[in-house]
Amino acid sequence: MKLFDDIPVERPATPLLDTLETPAALRAMSMTQLLQVADELRAYLLYSVGVSGGHFGAGLGVVELTVALHQALETPHDRLVWDVGHQAYPHKILTGRREAMQRIRQYGGLAAFPRRAESEYDTFGVGHSSTSISAALGMALAARTRGEQRRVCAVIGDGALTAGMAFEALAHAGHVDANLLVVLNDNEMSISENVGGIASYLARILASKPYTTMREGGKKVLSHLPGALELARRTEEHMKGMVSPATLFEEMGFNYIGPIDGHDLPLLVQTLRNMRDLEGPQFLHVKTRKGKGFLPAEADPIGYHAITKLEKNDEAPLAPVAPQPVAKKKKKKYCNVFGDWLCDMAAADERLIGITPAMREGSDLIRFSQEYPERYFDVAIAEQHAVTLAAGLACEGMKPVVAIYSTFLQRGYDQLIHDVAVQELDVTFAIDRAGLVGEDGPTHHGSFDLAYLRCVPGMVVLAPADEAECRAMLSAAYHHPGPAAVRYPRGTGPGVEIPGHLEPLAIGKAALRRQGSSRVALLAFGSLNSAAAEVAERLDATHFNMRSIKPLDRDAVLAAADDHDLLVTLEENVTAGGAGSAVNELLVAEGVQVEVLNLGLPDAFVEHGKPAELLAECGLDAGGIEASIRDRLPRDDQDGQAGEARPA
Repeated sequence: MKLFDDIPVERPATPLLDTLETPAALRAMSMTQLLQVADELRAYLLYSVGVSGGHFGAGLGVVELTVALHQALETPHDRLVWDVGHQAYPHKILTGRREAMQRIRQYGGLAAFPRRAESEYDTFGVGHSSTSISAALGMALAARTRGEQRRVCAVIGDGALTAGMAFEALAHAGHVDANLLVVLNDNEMSISENVGGIASYLARILASKPYTTMREGGKKVLSHLPGALELARRTEEHMKGMVSPATLFEEMGFNYIGPIDGHDLPLLVQTLRNMRDLEGPQFLHVKTRKGKGFLPAEADPIGYHAITKLEKNDEAPLAPVAPQPVAKKKKKKYCNVFGDWLCDMAAADERLIGITPAMREGSDLIRFSQEYPERYFDVAIAEQHAVTLAAGLACEGMKPVVAIYSTFLQRGYDQLIHDVAVQELDVTFAIDRAGLVGEDGPTHHGSFDLAYLRCVPGMVVLAPADEAECRAMLSAAYHHPGPAAVRYPRGTGPGVEIPGHLEPLAIGKAALRRQGSSRVALLAFGSLNSAAAEVAERLDATHFNMRSIKPLDRDAVLAAADDHDLLVTLEENVTAGGAGSAVNELLVAEGVQVEVLNLGLPDAFVEHGKPAELLAECGLDAGGIEASIRDRLPRDDQDGQAGEARPA
């Protein structure tokens, strides 16, 4: 039995695919066999993602392309570089990791994206968009320098091609003598719909009213002149060539081929074989369909960009894993708190402008984009542009709000400093996915934002402990007359009631959550306040919800140092330069001597897994925090409570 009559409940029969341990076997197969491999590969991908969850639509769209690339290229000697990596599941299946796919993105299992340490076929580690052409060009230049004969191929989607970095690499590659093949996988999608001139300019021009009017009117006039219609036809083709992709990429120095059908395997194989031996920069444009072979994903490529793990149950053969029913009201995700706040604040202030770099769904700007389309800007995968666009708006008295993931703001860091902070511009940053995000792993964890924001002069940095604080902090950041950021985690909060008003929280003021009688005080920042509350109860410790990383609540820190022997800072961020470092710096500046224990993410890249698993691994769950504190206490205190507080 199947879900949607497409995803198999049991492992499908894949007799030919099962014989492939490496892609080399593809090069000895007939076209009939290659077509069978493609069919089996698509069926196995449907099954394995149903078991594990993960990126879905993009992989289905490149099944034939993946088979053709590994058949035509001598991988791994020839280098194959995937952009982002959402589409690399078929590649992993064909390169010796077929049976391991059922644990992809799980703790201890395969990584969500290509990763050099995982396989020699993963030539470049990815996760962020638009890096493939630059990396592949570097590999091609290295081969040329060493006199090695190898082809280097970058596979990039039309969504990733909206980023400036991709065009910087194309401009360079077209003017150096390196054997580089760029394959444009054009499915007219990224995660959301593509935006921007590059994604739509050809269709817009060829379908425009002036063009069609000129075309039809010209035919009528020229039909009375002998030979004129043939001249008009040639002129029309020339005009098309002036604005076609061929002209664009050939002007950049590439030999352009295409577009061709990305699901026509014989055509793909023959074309790639022909292009494999051509010298210099080559560009192959293939048209594919995201979700190909699975009708629901073809109809809804955004919704089926990725899916959650699927399981059997008694009422349906295969159904998405559902949360256990609870009596209380369903908790809101932090991104939904932001989305609601953005619409409410936009209704209250017509100066508000919402900006996102291609993360409308993830950052929950859907309702805002519908209710305020003239004040909503999706700038495509262009984080640097997003930040400087906000700076320009702020210069003219507007109130821009940039909704961006923590890991993606890293890409616009120079703009944050140079274009926003140096000029003290009024830009609000709503930073989603702060801390450990889970199965997407180290390329997507928001591990560094407290450290890289805290060092920027004039920056306000806030971190909520719950949903209500998130809404109030967004208002506080918005009303602050300068750059301000609110960083919040992925997923839901503790489930507190969210007020309907837009009253701001006081910036730089901590909240005393619990006054303990022991010698320990917990200074918790953001998401770790829930674990801190649990540990404070166990140890009879004092608990401060610090709320603000910059400015830090000086009075709260000094009061905690006066009344306790051990201060424990807690943050879901690297400890190097993070919130705990801010506490250390304050104490040193004030000449206060007190023992401090900084707990946070380690000086290492944290792997993928469920957030709870990763927090436990990092010692940031309640049990790990308590154990670290007890290890720091004198031995006499480790078996009981954390000692009595010192006398005032």
